[in-house]
Amino acid sequence: MRVEADIRSPARFLWWLVASQGRRIVLAATLGTLWMLGLALPPYVLARAIDTGLQPRHFSSLLGWVLILLGMGVLNAYVAIMRHRTLTKVRMDAAFRTLEAVVEHSARLGGSLAGRVSAGEVATIGIGDIWTIGSSLTIVGPGFGGVVAYAVVAALLFSISPLLALIVVLGAPVIAVLVGPPLGRLRDAGSVYREHQAQLTTRLVDLMQGLRVLNGIGGKELFAARYREKSRQLVDEGYRVGSVSSWIPTLGAGLPLLFLAVVTWLAARMAAEGRISVGDLVAVYGYVAVLVVPVAELIDNGSAIAQALVSARRVIALLRLTPDGAGGTYSADCSCHGPDAPADLFDPESGVEVAAGRFTALAGARSADAAAVLDRLGRFRPSEATWGGIRLAEVAPARLRERILVADNESAVFAGSLRDVVAGRFEPDERAVLEALRNAAAEDILAGLPEGVASAIASSGRNLSGGQRQRVRLARALAAEPEVLLAGEPTSAVDAHTEALIADRLRAARRGRTTLVTTTSPLLLDRADLVHYLVDGRVAASGTHRELMESQPGYRELVSR
Repeated sequence: MRVEADIRSPARFLWWLVASQGRRIVLAATLGTLWMLGLALPPYVLARAIDTGLQPRHFSSLLGWVLILLGMGVLNAYVAIMRHRTLTKVRMDAAFRTLEAVVEHSARLGGSLAGRVSAGEVATIGIGDIWTIGSSLTIVGPGFGGVVAYAVVAALLFSISPLLALIVVLGAPVIAVLVGPPLGRLRDAGSVYREHQAQLTTRLVDLMQGLRVLNGIGGKELFAARYREKSRQLVDEGYRVGSVSSWIPTLGAGLPLLFLAVVTWLAARMAAEGRISVGDLVAVYGYVAVLVVPVAELIDNGSAIAQALVSARRVIALLRLTPDGAGGTYSADCSCHGPDAPADLFDPESGVEVAAGRFTALAGARSADAAAVLDRLGRFRPSEATWGGIRLAEVAPARLRERILVADNESAVFAGSLRDVVAGRFEPDERAVLEALRNAAAEDILAGLPEGVASAIASSGRNLSGGQRQRVRLARALAAEPEVLLAGEPTSAVDAHTEALIADRLRAARRGRTTLVTTTSPLLLDRADLVHYLVDGRVAASGTHRELMESQPGYRELVSR
């Protein structure tokens, strides 16, 4: 059973990613430790080779130590390969676990996501933050191994000279103190850069989506100029982040080298005075030179963690959003699943009632009023709407989404075959897909594609016209066969002939099931069992299309125009 993400803080989120793959983390730490020790122990072997084999000219002993050194090198090369493979798996697991959490929560948010999080923010999380977080977890290998190697080297140095060991032990805190402030500045600068990056991506998405309109009104150059200005500001912000982050590798490489120079100078003085052997001098140099690797790794990983905390903060901000935005609370009793049988929907704010098993239409001069009714009845905004007497806010969102489907003209058309696009989250059934396309009067789309239902549909349906995209969306909603279908303006982008076909087939396909459509088309309205006429967001009159045409001048004017 998968454990939910810990979103109490960025640090806790990163720890959740670590705990979610505990065995692999332990293996990575073990291999990282072995690899670091494989770097730290050769100076000891080299010192023994010099002192017991080279200086007294005991070549058999020298050969033995050389073979041991060779074996250690081969073994450490193998460990390095396995360490790299394991850390790659750690990184990918963390990235995809984060991606899964974001995608699943975005699906739970449903249509409310677009109104609460910008498209640029979502895109930046998917493109950058997820991989930044994943990469930071590689610290578990070199980080843990570096600490162990540091302790082992300090112990080996203590056997040679307590003074040198003390310098090594004190060197790490000094380096941490010097590197700490730049890491803090990097985290702060990264937060500002990350915010501006999301805003710029949102502007780009808006620009691309409205490109046709901007071309028509001649505003493309104006918006492009604004985008270039914001882009230059982001570049300047990036330079500020870069100027801070450039100090991290500089300190990571420079401080350990300075450390190496000090310890080597002291060891050389001791060797010249005869307090340590030549082999010990070589060993000291090797030990401290090896320490450059874990210290640099720890500094680089500190930088990665600082950036990952910024990214994790953005991710958990998304994961903290309440599903549906309705703020509903629901208990574990049976009522959380909604009514046991098909039941009426009622929206007190507008007075709209949708009878179970009936085809109901909603007509109003302002499309926003009708859309608001759909949002409330579909639980995409807070309301007192009820379903069989049960407040929608008390129904578990997952169960409600299985039974009530809101289909509008803004829903995404994902890339894939036409079969998969229409089938949606269900297993593709060619017969059901063809039936749904027919009910949506989309046979011409099928006929115009080279491979029928196997033909590729581009992301957002870019290779379809506006009317074709609308009918594909309707076919997808019909293929889902929901208990309740709430459809917003399902024929607004098609011609009168196609609209008449959709009106007849939609009614037939939904016979006996609860359906509500918002429309001002007389062709659709005439097929409805009941029409609610909205004025200023409230039901002004209800009846059949013909009854309202005779009794309501405002309704007659609305649908006749």
